[in-house]
Amino acid sequence: MTDTAVAAVVDALRAQAVVDGHNDLLWEVRQQVGYDYTRMDLTQPVRTTRTDIPRMRAGGVGAQFWSVFVPSSLPGHEAVTMTLEQVDGAHQMIASFPEHLGLARTVAEVRAQVAAGRIASLLGAEGGQSIGCSLAALRTLHLLGVRYMTLTHNDNVAWADSATDVASCGGLTRFGVAVVHEMNRLGMLVDLSHVADTTMRAALAATKAPVIFSHSSARAQCDSPRNVPDDVLAATAAQGGVCMVTFVPEFVSPAAAVWRAEAAEQARSEGVRASDYVEFTTWAASYKLRHPKPEATIDDVVRHVEHVREVAGLDHVGIGGDYDGTDSTPVGLEDVAGYPRLLTALAERGWSSAELQALTGANVLRVMAQAESVARELQRTQAPSLATIEELDGTPAA
Repeated sequence: MTDTAVAAVVDALRAQAVVDGHNDLLWEVRQQVGYDYTRMDLTQPVRTTRTDIPRMRAGGVGAQFWSVFVPSSLPGHEAVTMTLEQVDGAHQMIASFPEHLGLARTVAEVRAQVAAGRIASLLGAEGGQSIGCSLAALRTLHLLGVRYMTLTHNDNVAWADSATDVASCGGLTRFGVAVVHEMNRLGMLVDLSHVADTTMRAALAATKAPVIFSHSSARAQCDSPRNVPDDVLAATAAQGGVCMVTFVPEFVSPAAAVWRAEAAEQARSEGVRASDYVEFTTWAASYKLRHPKPEATIDDVVRHVEHVREVAGLDHVGIGGDYDGTDSTPVGLEDVAGYPRLLTALAERGWSSAELQALTGANVLRVMAQAESVARELQRTQAPSLATIEELDGTPAA
């Protein structure tokens, strides 16, 4: 570790704190303590999670997109109800630690919270199951502070295909396009992590604002359907978007990706759906005891960051760690205190302070600002869409 590299990281984090695209702490809070923050004091070290406020401070985190994830396998509108509970859990978390966390819905609010010494807290919905087939539900999530929605999680929704399910609509249906357009009108970021390649390309063709990948890596470096092909990276950059590289071992290490594919096949043979997050995670805990998962390292993540930079350009790469949404993390990136170690590894490869600032948060804040600008223009001429899936696709809403 050279003095020059350390100085570049210190300068970068002083000028632009980390804006991470995806963290699943809220799901762990729900599962472990039922949103009771008197039983999980985030101002103290928490041994049962990878995230707490002291470690976020140590990691240079200035803003975090908290995922209001719910399983995509939930039937009917149960996902919508549970998403509202997750959103409420996020607001309760922010209210429980007001000296450290502050709600942010715009770039201006992110900057104001950081200037006040708080970690700006943004919300992201992870999958279209969170709105069912209702644009009104989408608008309600936006009113509650949700500022991105991943179009799918592990399972297809009625209007969009997932990367880890059997194709059913070839990308986006007409209603799926309407979802993208309404997100543009609202200023909600279109997140293409988890979606099928066909859905990526259809969304890029439909959107009027830049898109994000909140927690995905480069497929050319690790052949996982959850990663982004080079042509999509290039198209995302051409429209001004950003790919926020994730730390999930199965998405950054080829050996871990093979392990995941083999585990999924074994799970299927035992009647366990690999796309069912809760069911598969429970099953995999036992499977790993017999078949240990290969480790990933910081060097694996560095390869992905530099590949996205090479293909998409410096202005189109960010960080989306997926802490507390994965059962393991790369060596050296065990928890949210690890961001400076990644930045130091990049600085030692020649990244300047200004280049690190682009990665840590400047790029995604620019995308947010562009989405806000597009929304202001659209709202001058467009009313909220009243389209329904029955009207556009001839499909009854679930």
